Amino acid sequence: MPGEVRVLVYQAAVDAGQLDAVRAAYHQVSRRLAKVPGMLGNELLRSPLDPTALAVMSRWESLDAFRAWEAGAEHREDTAPLRPYRDTRTAAPFAVYEVDAAY
Repeated sequence: MPGEVRVLVYQAAVDAGQLDAVRAAYHQVSRRLAKVPGMLGNELLRSPLDPTALAVMSRWESLDAFRAWEAGAEHREDTAPLRPYRDTRTAAPFAVYEVDAAY
């Protein structure tokens, strides 16, 4: 696991209708990303403390793999369905973390 990368993209849903839309967009994006080299998988997370706060956490084999996809032309198109639900309450729309240790 060391060397792997986790990327969190913050999403928001203010009501049940938006939550359904975020879920549908997440599944659409996930089907597109399943073919991306270096991506190990992803999850849609929802905060139990703030049900309007969500995050898509993707797992990558390396920072280089994530950066290669992010720099590619498909990046914006692949993630477009989720973009309207980006959480604008956060200082940054996403965060990137390298796995430093794991069990």
